[in-house]
Order: sequence, then C-alpha cells, then structure tokens
Amino acid sequence: MIDAVVFGNVTLDVICKTVDDVPRHESLSFEQVAISPGGCGSNVAIGLSALGVSTALVASIGSDDSAMLVRRFWERFGLDQRFVRVVEGMPTGTSIGLVDSEAQPRFIHTPGANAYLTVDALDIPKLASEGARALHIAGFFVLPGILDGRLPETLSSSQQYGMLTSLDVVRSKSMSDPNSLWPSLPYLDIFLCNAYEAWRLTGEKEPEEAGRALRALGVKSVIVKLGIGGCWLEGEEFSGRIGGPRVDVVDTTGAGDAFAAGLIHALLRGLTLPEACYAANQAGAQMVGALGAIGGWIKAGS
Repeated sequence: MIDAVVFGNVTLDVICKTVDDVPRHESLSFEQVAISPGGCGSNVAIGLSALGVSTALVASIGSDDSAMLVRRFWERFGLDQRFVRVVEGMPTGTSIGLVDSEAQPRFIHTPGANAYLTVDALDIPKLASEGARALHIAGFFVLPGILDGRLPETLSSSQQYGMLTSLDVVRSKSMSDPNSLWPSLPYLDIFLCNAYEAWRLTGEKEPEEAGRALRALGVKSVIVKLGIGGCWLEGEEFSGRIGGPRVDVVDTTGAGDAFAAGLIHALLRGLTLPEACYAANQAGAQMVGALGAIGGWIKAGS
C-alpha cells in the first residue's frame, strides 16, 4: 500500500565543496564530495521514505550506469519504484553542484530522461486504489513534459479521490513565463516556493504580499520558504511567519525538498498546517547540516 506519491525529476548528483571560482584554463581542487540521487522528485520521495511514509516515485530515468547507482539508494530507503519508467537510449539526468564558501550551490545540469516525463505516467485511479493519500508535484518548471496544460485535470482527479495535492516549483528559465502554472493552482491544496521564486512569479519582494497574490489565483494555501527565516504561510485559517531551528549550515542543496517531505509527513499524521510548517522547517534544517541533497537523511540513518 502507498501513503504518498511523488511525481518529479531525478538526477544523479555530484556535489563538490568548496568551490568559489572556476578558472577557464586551470584545474581546481576541492575538499569534499557527495555522490547520490538528486532532483526534486527523488529528494522529496527519499525524504518521505526516511520519515517512515510509504512512498511511490513517479519519474523517468535512463538506461545507463547512473540509473543503477540511483536505484541502489532508493532501495536503501525502501522507496517504491514500480512507477519509475526507464527511457531506453537516454541518460539519467545529471547535476554537478559546486558549493561555495557561503554553503550555496551552483549547478551544471542535463535533464536527460526527465524530459520524457508526462502526466500520462500518473494513473490516479490505480494510485488511489493502493491507498495514496497525497500527491506531490516536484520541480514543476524543470519538467517540460507537464507544461502542456493537462496537469490541472490530473490534480482535480486526485482531489476527487481525496488526495492532498501539493506542488513545488524550482528555479528555471521556464519561470520567465509562468502562464503554464496558473491553471493548476485552483486544484492545489498547497503551493510551495522559496522567496526568490515567489518574487519571480508575482513581482512582490515581501513574502506576505507574494503569498497573497498567489492565493488570489485559487490555491488554498501558499508556503514561501525563507531559509534560516523559516517560512511564510498564507492559508485559509492562518497567515504569518513560522520559524525554525538555528543550525550550522554545510550545504543548502535539497533543503527545500526536505521541507516538502517534512510538511507532507506531518499533514498525513494529522497535524495542522502551522504545526506541519514547523515540522517542515525542522526537516529542512536537518538537511543543511550535511553535504548533498539527501545527506541529512543518510546522516540520520547512519
């Protein structure tokens, strides 16, 4: 049986630290490296599994050695892989992350098989029959296959089956034209973005103003992630900032995805949305204490 379904992108991540500059004609060295699955979809699904939620990932990977490495990690966390499609002849998405002395990553990325993921991969009646109570769309703007206008119908169907629906965007050039996103908002229980993404989408620099602008487009609740500042929740019954713990930051890669996993886990346990936001802040804080997109979950389980 499945409690949660995550639909989104998958990469093999190579995260290098510390890299502040990349010279054109010289090599450079770094002190730390982490090689593990990445991509918003995989990150959230692994996080949910690490928190004890029975989770299925709906995604596309390539027919290469990178896919085998990714699968080994998924097996380690007990992730349900039945709905992961192998795209023959295509590489698995790959990201090289360069983490600077301020713990901020810069990425070199190729989407690979992620470009072939569409809403056709989501069989909502089947997922509902297996017990799914939540559907999370991860990395909306880096999934070209779902920008064709069919996602709202899929989200509507999920809600009709009683699923909690949530969606998180990710910074991308596609964000410059967000018109493909707006029709999905009325069918979302929760919309997530960080402060920069909120500004890009709405033109509002203050999280509370951005949250109100996004809620006006039909979504029930908006959560703007604020890093060490916690998050801003703009919901039906609560509007305000929710703080989180102060921690030493090693790498911010995957913190937003850990936040999403912590949030969904808490809501499935029956917590209120403000309580779930606090739990999500704690999950995000756990992730920044280790290198890589899932380093915090690996550290906790070691």
